[in-house]
Amino acid sequence: MRLKDLAELLLLAAIWGASFLFMRLAGPEFGALSLAFVRVAGAALFLLPLLAWRQGLGVWRGHARALLAVGFLNSALPFALYAFAALHLPAGLSSILNATTPMWGALVAWVWLAQAPGAWRSLGLLIGFAGVVWLAAERTGLNLDASLGAVLACLLATLNYALGAVATKRWLPGVPPLAVAAGSQLAAALWLLPFGLWAWPAQGPSLAAWGHLAALALLCTGVAYILYFRLMARVGPTQAITVTFLIPVFAVLWGALFLAEALTLGMLGGGLLVLAGTALALGLWPRPT
Repeated sequence: MRLKDLAELLLLAAIWGASFLFMRLAGPEFGALSLAFVRVAGAALFLLPLLAWRQGLGVWRGHARALLAVGFLNSALPFALYAFAALHLPAGLSSILNATTPMWGALVAWVWLAQAPGAWRSLGLLIGFAGVVWLAAERTGLNLDASLGAVLACLLATLNYALGAVATKRWLPGVPPLAVAAGSQLAAALWLLPFGLWAWPAQGPSLAAWGHLAALALLCTGVAYILYFRLMARVGPTQAITVTFLIPVFAVLWGALFLAEALTLGMLGGGLLVLAGTALALGLWPRPT
């Protein structure tokens, strides 16, 4: 992986690490379905003018079905599931469960694309996962007293992220990343429109909740998906989704900086293990033959 790709991977992890905090803050006032709908609708409204100005909407021609499928797998369903989980789980735990995505990604790529993970990549994934478990132990003591349904929702969301990544590589090759990002968010908004309106809260959300949701939609979805699909086009889906190993590190960091959450030596150790596993999985360490 080139230095430029690595820098974008870290930037994407930092942005998506903040998304769990924004979901946790805005979720109680909007509810899961309305939160997910406004998130993708806001991202689509941000991305569509950029696409029309830079490349034109004609790049979507012939890709409507693929964009609908990717929008459902990569945004509509997982965003709704994570918005539900945010009502019942701490932001840090949700981000930690999100780090199972590379595991699903390796399995999906193996089954769908016949890309068996090599020994060194498998070792890196295991080391990264060990770091995630370490972080989980530090944050929660592995005492999952939260709703089991919320935990399962997170795991189902990560499976859909993996399916969406491989589907993008398989069904939308050569489509510009901005076009994939805008098209998938518009498709996700169409999927979630009836559910978001049906579940709209009777009491209007506060201005602060709208601010958190705006950051979630514009920065953590619109800008983030431009980076994500650009990375996927350059390094492939299995390496791009490795970003989810880094997200808990930033989620813990943002919690410590902005929410006064404790940052312990154990958390730092787990974060370093995550970074080491990610580096090995991405081929950033020399590998003996």
